[in-house]
Amino acid sequence: MYTALRLQRKLKAELKSGAVRITVVTPDPYMTYQPFLPEAAAGNISPRHVVVPLRRVLDQCHIVIGEADSVDHTKRTATVTTLASPEDGTGAIQLAYDELVIAPGSISRTLPVPGLADYAIGFKTVEEAIGLRNHVIEQMDIASSTRDPAIRDAALTFVFVGGGYAGVEALAELEDMARYTARYYHNIRPEDLKWILVEASGRILPEVGEEMGRYAIRELRARNIDVRLETRLDSCENRVAVLSDGARFPTRTVVWTAGVKPAPILAATDLPLNERGRLKCTAQLRVEGTEHAWAAGDAAAVPDVTAGGPSQAFGTGGEGKECAPNAQHAVRQAKVLAENVAASLRGGELKEYRHKYAGSVASLGLHKGVAHVYGRKLKGYPAWFMHRAYHLSRVPTFNRKARVLAEWTLAGLFKREIVSLGSLEHPRAEFEIAAGGGPPAKGPAPQEN
Repeated sequence: MYTALRLQRKLKAELKSGAVRITVVTPDPYMTYQPFLPEAAAGNISPRHVVVPLRRVLDQCHIVIGEADSVDHTKRTATVTTLASPEDGTGAIQLAYDELVIAPGSISRTLPVPGLADYAIGFKTVEEAIGLRNHVIEQMDIASSTRDPAIRDAALTFVFVGGGYAGVEALAELEDMARYTARYYHNIRPEDLKWILVEASGRILPEVGEEMGRYAIRELRARNIDVRLETRLDSCENRVAVLSDGARFPTRTVVWTAGVKPAPILAATDLPLNERGRLKCTAQLRVEGTEHAWAAGDAAAVPDVTAGGPSQAFGTGGEGKECAPNAQHAVRQAKVLAENVAASLRGGELKEYRHKYAGSVASLGLHKGVAHVYGRKLKGYPAWFMHRAYHLSRVPTFNRKARVLAEWTLAGLFKREIVSLGSLEHPRAEFEIAAGGGPPAKGPAPQEN
């Protein structure tokens, strides 16, 4: 989205004359600002304000809602399955192009853990964030109304796997929200809720540095959150989380945030990939060894020509370091990429992507956070305030900035919302009961022979 937005501005004259056409292929008609997902899950921000509508922002681009199944760069064509493909019977369409920008991001990296696919939930989309909020409040409703202590204990046990940004911020914000919500239940106390963070390495939040990571652990444990380092999830079959240290927790909530992997489309191209499955790129953000192909973000292995700090580059050290797959790099790379595409069309000189390490910030719930910015270490309220200020400045469009700021202001004046709208996930359920005279069928209907 950022690349297309900048190309819109750089190629204004060419777009107006019809010499250039920009087509954006995307599975969703919006871009999700992922750093705001934890706050959306906690109810601090409306889900609609976490996403940016592409048709409004990219008004000079042709938006195609669909999945790119494969790319044949030799023939300069992409095979795309649109939303209409199953309906019109024509199948996938072939899109021809002159210049290719491939930036599909990443997907959740899962492991062959028994029960994971059946019971766990990820935390990469706005649908998952809102579904998780509804689920947590629903579990509190179940615990409040049951007389079975085993069901109550499982409902009030929440297991998060992965100690990076997504896992820590999601757990911290939801624990904050659930602790506040508990005051409205006559038979649930905040200490009845059990929150467990499972991390395979010996630290959490590596982006903010070791010292701030240790502070974050102390803060979480002070809130009775069970942080287990150098521990793995071995199984979650039958709604029992079994950890590598031998602990067993009956639970109805397992949130998986243990890393990401490149989007599958990369393997369905004829473009060169590195050992991690990312596109090999030059410092100019061209795909290595090819012409007219560009990449940025999580999908691109871009050499770090500045040899930045260990939290911003990874590799074997020294030579061969690559820019880390995070949002800070992706947004900055998009700007350089768009300018290089425009320059190549006009026969201009290409620029290298160079970054200046700004730092990292993380929220630990309302008025709590950690930050390591320009060499300075902050914690508590100052870090939380910096986290909000930074992301408010980065969320695209003035429209979204104003709406988010208004919601934060109102949240400071009024009480939190504690409503679960889980029925939104099954909007036809009530009508099916009324029309069919019985409860809606669970799962897919049986097929006839």
